[in-house]
Amino acid sequence: MTEDESIRLLIVEDHELLLLSLKALVETEDTLMLVGTATTGEEAVRLAHEHLPDVILMDLQLPGMNGIEATHAIRECCPHIKIVVLTSFYDTELVQAALRAGAITYLNKNISNQELVAAIHAAYRGQSTLSPQATQAIIQFTQTFSPKDYDLTHRETQVLECMTRGLTNTGIAKELFISISTAKKHVHNVLTKLGVTNRTEAVRMAIEDKLLQPRISSASEISNEHF
Repeated sequence: MTEDESIRLLIVEDHELLLLSLKALVETEDTLMLVGTATTGEEAVRLAHEHLPDVILMDLQLPGMNGIEATHAIRECCPHIKIVVLTSFYDTELVQAALRAGAITYLNKNISNQELVAAIHAAYRGQSTLSPQATQAIIQFTQTFSPKDYDLTHRETQVLECMTRGLTNTGIAKELFISISTAKKHVHNVLTKLGVTNRTEAVRMAIEDKLLQPRISSASEISNEHF
């Protein structure tokens, strides 16, 4: 990846020491290019308009407009921008609100530098990464099982549950003892019935509409796999 191909990054963080640490990390990564920093939600929205970054690292606890409000405002005007939430808070409703606002990734501030860089690259590719704490918060929220709302079959509901755990088509096939082609067909049917275009949107809908009662899992990545 050349400098022209570097991922354009905007950092939104009001904690001075953490902001300096994140800036230092970006400066050591040839694949990342810092286009700006913001310490408030309002400033984040303005800089997003001005610089059109590829990815934004977003804190949630900000003075004035909070990170969720800023995420929603940015995604409304610039839907191509991928927003990675970096926070210490894992309240169930907070996780859900951030994903509903348009964040593609939800991570703990204690994440390692290597993991953070990997998550930024994944977000740039349209792939979501959830910390174990965020995954657990989602599982706790999705307690009502109501697949008939979207006429999902029992098998399609199983496939959707696998999708919330980040399984690819290959992983779904192994999990459910079906062929990969059959797994692809079920994934396609799930997306069609839910009226969404990718896996991240399907998972968000499962969260918002409480479609599943998933089992505990340590899986963290939700992939928008093309099929």
